Amino acid sequence: MVPVGKALLGRIMDAQGNPLDGRPPVQSQFQWPLAGRKVNPLRRGRVTKPLNMGVRAINGLLTVGEGQRVAIIAGSGVGKSVLMGQMIAGTECDVIVVGLIGERSREVSDFVETKLPPEVRKKSVVVAVPADHPPLLRLRAAMRATAIAEAFRDEGKKVLLLIDSLTRVAHAQREIGLTLGEPPTMKGYPPSVFALIPSLCERAGIDKETGGSVTALYTVLADGGDIDDPVVDSARAIVDGHIILSRQLAEQGVYPAIDVARSLSRTMVDSVDPEHAAAAARFRQLWSAYEENRDLMLMGAYVAGGDPVLDTAIARHADQLAFVSQPAKAQVDFDISRQALIEGYSA
Repeated sequence: MVPVGKALLGRIMDAQGNPLDGRPPVQSQFQWPLAGRKVNPLRRGRVTKPLNMGVRAINGLLTVGEGQRVAIIAGSGVGKSVLMGQMIAGTECDVIVVGLIGERSREVSDFVETKLPPEVRKKSVVVAVPADHPPLLRLRAAMRATAIAEAFRDEGKKVLLLIDSLTRVAHAQREIGLTLGEPPTMKGYPPSVFALIPSLCERAGIDKETGGSVTALYTVLADGGDIDDPVVDSARAIVDGHIILSRQLAEQGVYPAIDVARSLSRTMVDSVDPEHAAAAARFRQLWSAYEENRDLMLMGAYVAGGDPVLDTAIARHADQLAFVSQPAKAQVDFDISRQALIEGYSA
């Protein structure tokens, strides 16, 4: 059991609940199981209400709904943490719970000081365990952050849960499993890793009885940029959507470097109106046509007029990159994102 409730708001703690912010120990009379409570699947609500994330490309093309679970997948240094900071600043919610697991110690202090301004920190709880801590503590930190989020949802609150990163949690479980003698399977991961990811991710979602929700964002590190990595594949299979960041776009100076064609929000069709969905589909069609034929165009093998869709894609490519790009400190509202997309790409 772990302490939960309002007493934790504004606090930064480690995996065992010890304060890292120099303030007195957290005192709370409310407790919640570290491993969560089993819930009837029919008590989970459908994701039907769009949530403003403050990022134009996500609001318009990969709409996140309240209670959705999303994986942000990328190689190292492509901008996962920066994108998470943008989403924290733009999301409309009651409570933010952040699990910083297996990151560099410098990144923990940097995240707290730059991504959590005082007005946001008042409604936030941070659980931080850097990379040099034992694997058991890294695993407990992810479970503690999820338990805190579940307890706030049980009070009827709208919670945003961020785990950075799910891959470090999997690495911690791999160390524990191999030490206990589990047989290694794909890339040295024992079977317990692939049982851990669903058990952690399934704890987020909407609670029909209380009306509360946990919208979860999990960053997933694609080792060597390999998005078919076993952990990436396992996470992508269990969440309700994935945002893939492209190193190629980042190298072109496009931030956030969202690969629109390979990213997907599975609940978007239930969260947006038909006009919005049609405009997003048109945007994807043009983006994919350009990417598929990029090599032909670079070689000069494509002659204008051969394919009307590709001609339009070439003419609109700069506009599409401008739509996806957004300065790190800028915020774009959901309605503005939707309107801009419909005006540019409606049939």
